[in-house]
Amino acid sequence: MAQFGIHGDPRVGDQWRGKKIEDDPVLQSNRRGTISFASAGPGTRTTQMFINFVDNRRLDKMGFSPFAQVTEGMDTVDRIYAGYGEGAPSGRGPRQSKCHKLGNEYLEKEFPKLSYIISASLL
Repeated sequence: MAQFGIHGDPRVGDQWRGKKIEDDPVLQSNRRGTISFASAGPGTRTTQMFINFVDNRRLDKMGFSPFAQVTEGMDTVDRIYAGYGEGAPSGRGPRQSKCHKLGNEYLEKEFPKLSYIISASLL
């Protein structure tokens, strides 16, 4: 999976920190290509979400409710750079606390191969 949603400009991110998104019931499974909000438990969803690269049905029982599906371009999703592995402290990937504090400046310096979402739109 690829998790994203912390704004690259800490000043913008600060405006959203602490604002929670109400939990949704799990009505479909976390299959390849579905998008779900990340959370640390009930009532903790914010701006972060993830795309499932593979079927992750185990996440269903944990309350991760898919709200969208990649309908075109999954080949692009498959090219997201995964060489850093999991985020810190479990892996060599970025520390969320530094992402919040330093934004893209930290990511560009410490993780030069990281993939970015440049824009998105609602259809």
